[in-house]
Amino acid sequence: MTDRLSTTAAAMVSISAAATNSAATRLIPSVAVSAFTTRLSSRTTLSLTSLRSSPLISRLFLPQETSVRRFSSGRIGYSTASSPKCAASDPEQLKGAREDIKELLKSTFCHPILVRLGWHDAGTYNKNIEEWPQRGGANGSLRFEIELKHGANAGLVNALKLLQPIKEKYSSVTYADLFQLASATAIEEAGGPKIPMKYGRVDVSEPEQCPEEGRLPDAGPPSPASHLRDVFNRMGLDDKEIVALSGAHTLGRSRPDRSGWGKPETKYTKDGPGAPGGQSWTVQWLKFDNSYFKDIKEKKDEDLLVLPTDAVLFDDPAFKEYAEKYAVDVDAFFKDYAEAHAKLSSIGAKFDPPEGFSLDDIPAKGQPEKFVAAKYSTGKD
Repeated sequence: MTDRLSTTAAAMVSISAAATNSAATRLIPSVAVSAFTTRLSSRTTLSLTSLRSSPLISRLFLPQETSVRRFSSGRIGYSTASSPKCAASDPEQLKGAREDIKELLKSTFCHPILVRLGWHDAGTYNKNIEEWPQRGGANGSLRFEIELKHGANAGLVNALKLLQPIKEKYSSVTYADLFQLASATAIEEAGGPKIPMKYGRVDVSEPEQCPEEGRLPDAGPPSPASHLRDVFNRMGLDDKEIVALSGAHTLGRSRPDRSGWGKPETKYTKDGPGAPGGQSWTVQWLKFDNSYFKDIKEKKDEDLLVLPTDAVLFDDPAFKEYAEKYAVDVDAFFKDYAEAHAKLSSIGAKFDPPEGFSLDDIPAKGQPEKFVAAKYSTGKD
């Protein structure tokens, strides 16, 4: 959660991420992403410099409102074209947003940073706090400047910048749902398993509702096994889920100028795609598979990154059981990963409707309901 081909796309432009002096890193690293300015209008294309430096950054990602655009307390909220139908997010708009995210992934190769965005919004959950939103979880709080400035979130302003035009287009989708939709779609589009997601997450409305800093993992703690358990057990996740989720390191790169970890460049990253450089965990760092576990186990390639929290998966006896299994059984990894990802994206969140909803259960617009004979039969002659 703290931060895997393709050749470099001709239209891609490097976006520099916000640097951090903190050693705190992320389970999912960011990948350099394109501003894809050819796809944005002048209205939605913003200067990264202004995003990073402006004290008004939180105003760019305010919660949606079902009334007219309001002006109060110096804050400007987005208006919506129509109110969601009995849900925090409109299902049809979520489907449209998913298709736009797929196109974004094809043009920018931003899979890793979108995964990281979803994880970092969800990964603040504390099972010991009952009240929402104090308990954290996927609630859209990461759009506010105060949380973006947390050391573990360095560079995630780039992910917000990429998703902003989609949020403006689909105003009846909450930020909490959009972040988790982007994360799951990135995994699936990179060749990973289908994530059994549910939607309808409610957004927090004020930066004062953001969690305190320090709830996300550090990549280099003194006692890696204990640290991972402390952080993930706080969210209600067990050893199997810790190891499975760590497997998402098969995507992405780490950059020393941002996280303090990794090499400036390797033979696998010097040509991109995206901005060249950084050090990846796997050779094909935009492909989701079980290479992460294989490569850590073999320890043969110095150009591949292994953090203390990666190595411990094969050092700790309880973690090792699952890491060894995933290194040889990709199907088992995919199954356990999909379940763990879906759980992480839901725990702590507040849903409307309370049970949430799945996009797969909603018929395509304009298609008639599937005929089921038993539904219309009386059972009488």
